[in-house]
Amino acid sequence: MAEQSADSGTSNSTGTQKRIILNGFDMFTPSHLSFGQWRRKDDRSRDKRRDLSYWTDLAQLLERGDITSLFLADTYGQHDVYKGSAEPTVRTACQFPMGDPSIPVSAMAAVTKNLSFAITTSTSYESPFVIAKRFSTLDHLTKGRFGWNIVTSFKQSAADAVGLPFVEHDKRYEAADDYLRCLYKIWEASWADDALKEDDENEIYTDFNRIRWIKHETTYFKINAPHILDPSPQRTPFLFQAGTSSAGMAFAATHAEGVFVSALSPHILAPRVANIRATAASLGRDPQSIKIFAIITPVIGRTDEEAQAKYKKALEYASVEGGLAFYSGNAGIDLSKYDLDTEIKPGDVSVDGRVQSLVDSLKYHGNDLPAWTPRNIGKAISIGGNGPVPVGSAQKVADVLEEWMEIADLDGFNVGYVTSPGSFEDLVDFLVPELRRRGRYSAKGESGTLRERVFGPGQKRLRDDHVGSKYKYENYLEGA
Repeated sequence: MAEQSADSGTSNSTGTQKRIILNGFDMFTPSHLSFGQWRRKDDRSRDKRRDLSYWTDLAQLLERGDITSLFLADTYGQHDVYKGSAEPTVRTACQFPMGDPSIPVSAMAAVTKNLSFAITTSTSYESPFVIAKRFSTLDHLTKGRFGWNIVTSFKQSAADAVGLPFVEHDKRYEAADDYLRCLYKIWEASWADDALKEDDENEIYTDFNRIRWIKHETTYFKINAPHILDPSPQRTPFLFQAGTSSAGMAFAATHAEGVFVSALSPHILAPRVANIRATAASLGRDPQSIKIFAIITPVIGRTDEEAQAKYKKALEYASVEGGLAFYSGNAGIDLSKYDLDTEIKPGDVSVDGRVQSLVDSLKYHGNDLPAWTPRNIGKAISIGGNGPVPVGSAQKVADVLEEWMEIADLDGFNVGYVTSPGSFEDLVDFLVPELRRRGRYSAKGESGTLRERVFGPGQKRLRDDHVGSKYKYENYLEGA
């Protein structure tokens, strides 16, 4: 059936090339992944928290380029591993201060018709019922243009901030699996498709007999209630997930429709992507139905020379200390304790809270990357974070994207920025036309729900091979 085609919308008219899906990548903070650039006069990042037009202008820009979604990262707590303190993070604005990414979504949706929005929210700090209500609301108001990037939160500082105990890595994913199954019941199993009547003549807004009370009681959660809102266009929002540890990949293979991965080399990503797809196949899912997105922060010019000039200017503002604070916080390794030219190894982890895949990347010693020393890490991370920064014309950058697609079996990219809106303008005005010329990009004005933008027209709901489908109203039996 057309609505079950994992390849829908992913090939050009000849069917020979995989479409490249692009999401804009941002964060409600002055310094997302290119640290120190907020100091520039041509960067609006400091406006994010005090000027709604930052968000509405960005949304309209991305819509002009037929970008699939604006993907917003988020975090609780602050990076406090580098130098054993949060001071470098706070001083350099390394993902601090931080606003709530759900707030500007409605405003952005009001000024666009096609762009979707995916926000990051943790399973560790809010009730599934609260998340169900909030996300159904956003899916309604965006007309189905909404997705959720599922994280479990790894920082001790985050647990301290919300006043809950720090939970060990694999236990967080065990709880997250239960969290998702609880949400599937709320989103998929509570309301029948015909429960909402809006019958004014007989004064029946909702048919009570077509709504189920969800009774979910486990080690982690206890809920006894119907969904408080009628089903939204997608019911379950499009599900992204960003963990590539062993537990994270198993979770992704079970629940994710899109997986966000990051590394400085496609050769690091390739075995992770293969593992996710193989595990998904073992669970009865079409492995190609999981769309894999890598982070990338291109510096694009009309010519290679113009791009190099932009990169040189970015280096003038780059905060190496901000980059070291970010890396130390994510890897759980205090790089301030090492000589600048000492090679860092996975065994140097000093705290439990860490991104395991980032630490695992230290095992890679390919010719395409320099040694993992604090000096090299600081330089690499300060612009673009833990993803590649190709510099050149649209033609050169497009070549890089195609190479990564081929080596790592990717489906697209979350495209970060050096300056905003400048980097996003270059994405829309230079790179998108080049990808379209190569037959690797969507048609102009492509619309639909986020799930339809990814899987094709008619695929508003979860695919039949997705675990959440067994919780659909017509499939679900309480206690089964």
